[in-house]
Amino acid sequence: MSRTSNRADGDIVQDFLSVADLLEEPQLAQLYAYLAREGEATVQDVMDDLELAQGTAYSYVNRLVDAGFADVTDDEQPRRYAAREIDLTVTTAAGDREYTITPALIDAVGRRETDADIDTYIDRHGVAGLATALTYAVARERGEVTHRLMAEDLDISPLAAEMILQALRPVVHEHYDIEEGGAGLDELDVGDAADDA
Repeated sequence: MSRTSNRADGDIVQDFLSVADLLEEPQLAQLYAYLAREGEATVQDVMDDLELAQGTAYSYVNRLVDAGFADVTDDEQPRRYAAREIDLTVTTAAGDREYTITPALIDAVGRRETDADIDTYIDRHGVAGLATALTYAVARERGEVTHRLMAEDLDISPLAAEMILQALRPVVHEHYDIEEGGAGLDELDVGDAADDA
C-alpha cells in the first residue's frame, strides 16, 4: 500500500486515518503484523495463535480488509487472508520531521500489549518517538550507532535508550536484513546501560 503524490487527496487522507486507527489499537496492529509474518492465515489460525475470541478475530480481520490492509486470498472455506504492504510517509506541519509507517513500526506497536518497555516508551514519547527509536534500533543492529549516541541525540537517559533498543531488537531482526555480528559498537546489556543512567 505504498502511496505516491499522484493519488487523490481524499484517498491519501483516508489512508492516513486508517493507519492512525491501526497504530492506536495494539491488538489490531498485532494482527496485521501476524498476517504479514505468516504470509496467509485463516481466522481459526488467528484465534489459535493470537489467542483471540472468535468474534474479535472476525471483527479485526474484517476491519483490516475494509481498510485495505489485508486481502482475501482464498474465497473457499475457510477463507485465507494476507496482509498488504504499508509504506506511508507523513511529514510534520513544520516540515522538519518525516515518519514512515511500515510493517516494522506496526509490529512494534502491536508488541505494546506484551512488552512493558515498548508500552512505557510509547506512553512517554508517542508512536512518532517509537518510529525514531526503531530507526536507531536498525542502525544499532547494523553497528552504526550506540545507545549512548541515541540517548544524546534524543535527550533521554542511556538506560532508556538501551531498554528500547533491546525491546525493538526482535522487530529489527524480523523485518530488516541484518548481517550476523551487526551490533558491534556496543554489545551491552541493560545492566551496563544502568551504570550510565
